[in-house]
Amino acid sequence: MTTPTAAPPTEARFASRGSSHFDVLLALFVVVLVVSNIAATKSIEFGSGSFSIGSVQLWPIVTDGGAFLFPLAYIVGDVISEVYGFKAARRAVLMGFAMAILAAFTFWLVEIAPGASFYENQAAFESVAGPVAQIVLASVAGYVVGQLLNSWVLVRMKARTKERGLVGRLAASTGVGEMADTFLFCAIAASAIGITSMGVFWNYFVVGVVYKIGVELIVMPLTVAVIGWLKRREPTY
Repeated sequence: MTTPTAAPPTEARFASRGSSHFDVLLALFVVVLVVSNIAATKSIEFGSGSFSIGSVQLWPIVTDGGAFLFPLAYIVGDVISEVYGFKAARRAVLMGFAMAILAAFTFWLVEIAPGASFYENQAAFESVAGPVAQIVLASVAGYVVGQLLNSWVLVRMKARTKERGLVGRLAASTGVGEMADTFLFCAIAASAIGITSMGVFWNYFVVGVVYKIGVELIVMPLTVAVIGWLKRREPTY
């Protein structure tokens, strides 16, 4: 006698966000965002000399300190969207937004508070923490639009393909989200890290998009593995 096989799901499945796994992902998502905002106050340049086509600078490569960690926010966002759905991703985005604003407000309070008579690093603190508010504004604008687009595209594609086509969903949603996020962030944050010409701005934007999408494509096998692990361990999925 043959064993009947399970019928393919007729609608996209998502797990309940009331689990310890979601709590860990939410905490990681928020920490990555806040730390990236602080790190992004430092502009970074790779290479020496100068090469441009027209007004667009191609070399050296310009980025900021947030590039080291921020791609992880989209990886975690993809995991949350795929396993827990758009409402869970929206909650993570709004929580990250609130914590980023709280961090910027705290830095501002510390900056304007009177320093101790023996404290000699006020100027250094202001040079690092001062741009955080502008960086946070840039990050929040880009991140809210980009993350919500990322999650919306992924979930809409999942509604059509169900459990099939995970890699395609991850790649497409990342491309849409990162393009919108990076453009808004660069447009607002460029002056905070010393970028004053359009040639350098386009370098900053293009490098940011290529780098972030590249990182996510490289680690996609790990993202897929984590998603699979969570789906098997979430009782409500």
